[in-house]
Amino acid sequence: MSLGQLKQVDLRKYWEHEAIDFTSWLSQDENLAVLSDEIGIDIKLIQTEANVGKFSVDILAEVENTGSKIIIENQLETTDHDHLGKILTYASGYDAEIVIWIVREVREEHKRAVDWLNEHTDEDLNFFIVRIELWQIDESPLAPKFQIISRPNDWAKSVKKSVEQSKLSETKTMQLAFWNQFKEYTKAKLTTLKLRKTYPQHWYNISIGCSEAHITLTINTQLNLMGCEIYIPDSKELFKYLEQDKEQIETELHEVLEWSELPGKKASRIKLYANADISDDNTWEGYFEWLSTKADLFQKVFSKYANLYRK
Repeated sequence: MSLGQLKQVDLRKYWEHEAIDFTSWLSQDENLAVLSDEIGIDIKLIQTEANVGKFSVDILAEVENTGSKIIIENQLETTDHDHLGKILTYASGYDAEIVIWIVREVREEHKRAVDWLNEHTDEDLNFFIVRIELWQIDESPLAPKFQIISRPNDWAKSVKKSVEQSKLSETKTMQLAFWNQFKEYTKAKLTTLKLRKTYPQHWYNISIGCSEAHITLTINTQLNLMGCEIYIPDSKELFKYLEQDKEQIETELHEVLEWSELPGKKASRIKLYANADISDDNTWEGYFEWLSTKADLFQKVFSKYANLYRK
């Protein structure tokens, strides 16, 4: 068996335009998940090109289980003073706790500056420089690789400590156990669903390969309901586009859905509910079957229409 040759590829070969191509690519759930894994937190997109006065930050996000604000500034070139100033402006504009500067190469003076910021600011403010690279084996598809160049002191230890020290209520403990077991159940079915890290909360998000929307699974312990929905954070246009094909979508799903545009709010929802009392863990497997089956069907149907919308 012959071995392939690993080679690094110029970033501009795939991402010709920084804002249009790279930011759009990174904002997709599955790509933010790769960055999340590298840094050690779960990054949830809020908005791309978010305004800060006359400027706009490439990506505004949050830590999924805490809501702490994250700003991500992309620079597919070598670091410069202009972008260093921008990340400080954006951090102050959104009171961000985590700042991620993604670059092709980093100058030593800028690394020293970010290291200095991490050393001289409190533990609620954290700066990262992350190098982005593209690699390929022979003529294989290109593969992105994130590499942390600068990070806060003892970042990994502080993240682990915060998780270990968090005190969970009985309900939160049950929610975490439910999603952990759901994830194991669904993985065993060899599903195509992209399963992410679990948290002690009443919802669990799954990507459909579209940055404007995702699947959200829910368990409501007060009303004894579980749900599978398409959650659209900030695109009424996408909601209305999907609603035009409401009858066809419901036919393909074999379900009647609840279509909630939520006037006056940025978000919209397309929901399906069923009765579920998760207080008895002996009933969980049946709920896992319903949630995984509906999520798989939602992914197949809605990703098709969402991709048509993006074209």
